[in-house]
Amino acid sequence: MKIAVLGTGSVGRIIAARLAELGHTVAMGTRDPQATLARTTADAMGNPPFAGWAHENQDISVASFADAAEGAEFVINATNGAASLEVLGQAGAENLAGKVILDIANPLDFSNGMPPTLFVKDTDSLGEQIQRAFPEARVVKSLNTLNAGLMARPATLADPGTVFVSGDDSDAKNTVAGLLKDFGHQDVIDLGDITTARGTEMLLPVWLRLWGALGTPEFNFKIVR
Repeated sequence: MKIAVLGTGSVGRIIAARLAELGHTVAMGTRDPQATLARTTADAMGNPPFAGWAHENQDISVASFADAAEGAEFVINATNGAASLEVLGQAGAENLAGKVILDIANPLDFSNGMPPTLFVKDTDSLGEQIQRAFPEARVVKSLNTLNAGLMARPATLADPGTVFVSGDDSDAKNTVAGLLKDFGHQDVIDLGDITTARGTEMLLPVWLRLWGALGTPEFNFKIVR
């Protein structure tokens, strides 16, 4: 597939490289490609300059959000959750219409430091906000309950654990489930429509405390039945 990964942080880089490894044609979307490639310092999250990574992954193109989305069949939102709606707006509703948007972002609020809280919860979710803002797109929430390395390579763990999908379009969820299985996820549970994204987003406070208790983000949830 032709896939656009929106966001050039560590999550986007890991997902994009894995997709390219699997044979997909990948474009990474950013606000200003020239500025992103010219940056020589770490970003706000401490990630090393994007240019070095891009040099090592020359099969992955870099484009504006709009150009990346326009040329894609499938779009992945790998942005900071607080910026997701703005970024998707820059990608353009017309470039997202009819396409699957795999939303892997979380609505994390760092305004009061660590650990972050959620800026939306209980009666709404980031996944739902994206679906409402782009009604002609087919939004699927998934992969937001584990770290980026395990999103892309779950077999790093002895037991890959469980991942979830939420969305209103069954064909879109099937497409995402197929991609998840290509990544190596063996246990994929369909939770239902996009409102069920509230549940997986609200797992983040538990996930963050587990990271603190375990001293590592290299873990996943496992649903035993």
